[in-house]
Amino acid sequence: MHEKQKHIYVGVDLHKQHHVAVIINCWQEKLDEIKIENKPSAFSTFLLDIDKLTEEGLTPVFGLEDVGGYGRALAQYLTDHGQVVKEVNPALSYAERKSHMTTQKSDSWDAECVARILLNKLNHLPDAKPHDLFWSIQQLVTRRNVLVKAQGALKNQLHIQLSHHYPSYKKFFSEVDGKTALAFWERYPSPSCLEGLSVKQLTTFLLEVSNNTCSSVKKANEILKLMKEDGNTTKEHQETRNFLVESIVRHILFGKQEIGKVERELKELMSLLDFQLNSMPGIDLVTASALIAEIGDVRRFPNANKLARFAGIAPVYFGSGGKGKEQKSKQGNRALHALFYNLAVQQVQVAKGSKLPRNPVFHAYYQRKLKEGKTKGQALVCIMRRLVNIIYGMMKYKTTYELPKMKEKEVV
Repeated sequence: MHEKQKHIYVGVDLHKQHHVAVIINCWQEKLDEIKIENKPSAFSTFLLDIDKLTEEGLTPVFGLEDVGGYGRALAQYLTDHGQVVKEVNPALSYAERKSHMTTQKSDSWDAECVARILLNKLNHLPDAKPHDLFWSIQQLVTRRNVLVKAQGALKNQLHIQLSHHYPSYKKFFSEVDGKTALAFWERYPSPSCLEGLSVKQLTTFLLEVSNNTCSSVKKANEILKLMKEDGNTTKEHQETRNFLVESIVRHILFGKQEIGKVERELKELMSLLDFQLNSMPGIDLVTASALIAEIGDVRRFPNANKLARFAGIAPVYFGSGGKGKEQKSKQGNRALHALFYNLAVQQVQVAKGSKLPRNPVFHAYYQRKLKEGKTKGQALVCIMRRLVNIIYGMMKYKTTYELPKMKEKEVV
């Protein structure tokens, strides 16, 4: 009996509320179609239905496109019950769907396309391994990204309001959303709230909110002077306009608190993995957690080359008739690609104060590539590819990054 004849193939089209499963045999004959609710209580019935369709001597194999989202609960349940579960790349099922002359789109057909990929590429598909720890880190990273994006929008709203109230507001503080600045905007949302306030009173306030870190007398005089130079900005419904500033500030403060809580939770989960990614220049808690969120369990990649291809960093060969060339890949995980790009930029940067390179080894390598005739973009791709090797090794063997020693002439 051929290996393919030993199984029945269950392709599952995943959705938020329910899943659609199509079962085929090795001859691509459709045996049945099952619709199941996306909740653990329905999964046991689903397995029983599959068992009824499984003839003696055969074993079912399951194919799911997304084992980290809507399909995570099902993938976890199936693996916990000893079933063979494979992760099917959505690009493969999409290509299968488009390869037929009559293009159709339905839950049933999508599930059947997943089953066909499962049949044709069973030995090449990775096992689905939903890990709670990696999934939790991914969710926290997503949550933090949402909060940071919201903070950006709120900051823009604050700029708009302050430009009406305090035309010279950008000269008040170095950062419009700094601790002292936010306390000032909330207490004095417009110049009308500063009427009758003396320099001494404003100085006392600034000292309190800045924990004695602000040059309060100088700052108080500067603010009152700039406010006077701006002239009268009071308009109708000033109380409502003041309320808007206060509301935005409260929202920003809440967002900062939530981001802090998320980062503390991330730090706790990251400690369970015992990775030493932050030992490398340019990698902090946020970057390290983002890398892990996108890579997941690094053991699913047999080598660094596979990780590079997953990140879209490895070049792709395009050719025909014996002629061709390698070109930059536009495929792969773009979020992971962006992380490696930003990390590569940091490795070749020069510190503003000391004028010394952040990472002398990569800076020297970058300069050497430029002298070889590569563009800045091509040289950065070379850095990215090396970073993939380093990150892969650090995650796989849980090692720290040690900056190689260089001779002085190599650094310059």
